[in-house]
Amino acid sequence: MWRMLAALVLVLGALALVGLLYVRLAPSNPSRWHVDPLKAKRPDRPNAFLMQPGADRNAAHVFETDAKNLALAFDRLALSQPRVSRLAGTPEKLFTTYIARSPLIGFPDYISVRAVDLGQGRAALAIFSRARFGYSDLGVNKKRILDWLGKLAP
Repeated sequence: MWRMLAALVLVLGALALVGLLYVRLAPSNPSRWHVDPLKAKRPDRPNAFLMQPGADRNAAHVFETDAKNLALAFDRLALSQPRVSRLAGTPEKLFTTYIARSPLIGFPDYISVRAVDLGQGRAALAIFSRARFGYSDLGVNKKRILDWLGKLAP
C-alpha cells in the first residue's frame, strides 16, 4: 500500500515538474503574441488589460512628447524591470512586444505597445497586456501597466 502511494506521489511530482518546465521553457511565437494593440479586441477572459487612445474604458495617457521619444522611454523602462525582455518589434518602429515573467514560476505575460502620434508634440501609448496561461491574472497586467505609466509621467 505504501509503495503504491509513494509511486503515485512520484508520478504526480514528475507531472508537476514537467508542467512547470513547460511554462518556463515553452517557445513564444512572435506571430501569435506580437499583436497591434490598436487592432486588438478586449478578450473575454479577465487575464488581460487593453488600453487604447480614445477608448471609452482604459483610455491611453497622453504625454507631452513625440511618439518616438515616448516609445524609447517606455522601452528603457520596460527593459529595466526584472524578468522583462523584448520579444518582437523595436521602439524605433513605434511597436514592440515584451515578455514579463512572474518571479517564482516564470508565467509569461505578453505586453504589446504602440506609440501613437497625436500631433502638436503629444503622443500616447496603446497597450495590450495579457497572460498566456490561466483564466484570471488577478489584475496583475493592469497593475503592472498603470505602475509603469506612473513611472513615465513627468
